Amino acid sequence: MKKLTILMIGVLSMSNLIAQDISDALNYSQDDIQGSARFRALSGAFGALGGDMSAVNLNPAGSAVFNRSHASLSLSNLNIDNDVSFFNQTNSMSDSKIDLHQAGGVFVFANTDDNSSWKKFVISFAYDKTANHDNQWFASGNNTNSIDNYFLAYAQGLRLDEISRFTGETISQAYSEIGSSFGFGNQQAFLGYESYILEPANNTDANTIYTSNLTPGTFNQQYDYISRGYNGKVSFNAAAQYEDRLYLGINLNAHFINYDKFTFLRETNSNPGSLVTNVGFENNLLTTGNGFSFQLGAILKLTKDLRAGFTYNSPTWFRINEETTQSLSTFVDDINGSFTTNVNPNIINIFPEYRLRSPGKITGSLAYVFGDKGLLSFDYSRRDYSNIEFRPENDIFFNSQNEIISNTFKAANTYRFGGEYKFKQFSFRGGYRFEESPYEDDSFVGDLTGYSVGLGYHFGNTRLDITFDQAERTVNNPLYSVGLTDAATIDAINSNVTLSLAFNL
Repeated sequence: MKKLTILMIGVLSMSNLIAQDISDALNYSQDDIQGSARFRALSGAFGALGGDMSAVNLNPAGSAVFNRSHASLSLSNLNIDNDVSFFNQTNSMSDSKIDLHQAGGVFVFANTDDNSSWKKFVISFAYDKTANHDNQWFASGNNTNSIDNYFLAYAQGLRLDEISRFTGETISQAYSEIGSSFGFGNQQAFLGYESYILEPANNTDANTIYTSNLTPGTFNQQYDYISRGYNGKVSFNAAAQYEDRLYLGINLNAHFINYDKFTFLRETNSNPGSLVTNVGFENNLLTTGNGFSFQLGAILKLTKDLRAGFTYNSPTWFRINEETTQSLSTFVDDINGSFTTNVNPNIINIFPEYRLRSPGKITGSLAYVFGDKGLLSFDYSRRDYSNIEFRPENDIFFNSQNEIISNTFKAANTYRFGGEYKFKQFSFRGGYRFEESPYEDDSFVGDLTGYSVGLGYHFGNTRLDITFDQAERTVNNPLYSVGLTDAATIDAINSNVTLSLAFNL
């Protein structure tokens, strides 16, 4: 087994240390409750309905709609299809998995005091996956922009003795010492220098100017991206029914993040005069985190059949930890001979814990219930992603990132429609949703559209539901945040088949 040395990086400004960019902050701030099959069949338009465990995670007042104690669990088969375009070349990849993504139970306590206006009290506990990070795609194409620009961007202005080995030092020792003393950016420049990609203008300790040993021309690039993990939350819910018209509730949520990302770039060139003709650059990121949020919700029966709902989601306050590993290999074709370099430090960079505040959200809902025949439902949500905030606020780097966030992201609206028709023991369902891009420039991430169809069957106190739903979105994903920022265009289609078993206790 490969042995890795652990390096704690944490002595300088976070400007040299941060392992991610604002797109990852966005990734942790978005939620998409996976939910029960019935919830997904209506595309999540449940804010004014309740009576479903996943609806409780959307609007905490929804648990008070239950008349009896209730429990449910859900399995889903997720399939991801990515069509990737990169410099006029296209690739397609698919991935699928099965997991248990929802479970919960609600306990109803009827008020035995007939003179009280409070009819019942409810508590519930639930687990829901709120975001899925499993993704895989491959991009390839011929580019005039090389990975050398990534290393040049980090190296320019840095002293040579701050990005190179001392006499007798190993790769691991130098990478570790440079990271501890100067940070992540100097480590990137070190990789570029030790692999012969970077050439100093003067071979002196005080040199701060660098050129590339790759000559301009065409570069064949192949880029692998694999991510795994999810965001989830465990909720404690309390709710009550007041008379026959008003339902009120609160959720206290414990959030967690588990995210693992692997990228690998292969680059080759046959440009005349190019000293380096092959590059292989690997990066791994592991992120874990936990957080807290709360929700307040209400459902009001405006008439016997018409219901309105409102939910306030607080911001989520996260504490996040990150680890990275990386390696770089090159093939050098020199006049004195050819050789391969392998700059593999075998070091785990562990970054200081930082805090992230994701934005809050408000949701307004309307539903019309046609007795025991069916229903129609509509939800509208608004979340301002420009309010994502790194903390502490007095950190210079975090302040700069927060300024970028406020100028890059915007408030995004989500619209969800759903309907259900009941015939004897069967329920036929369908839904549609539309989510606006969180970016001011939606060429980075496009709008999302999705639809759903589902079927339910009741037998006694048990209900079995199955749903198919699909969503599409186009994303332009830059290969790196600096230097080689050319983007692969990904047309992503996510499809789910969800099976739920629900029963009254």
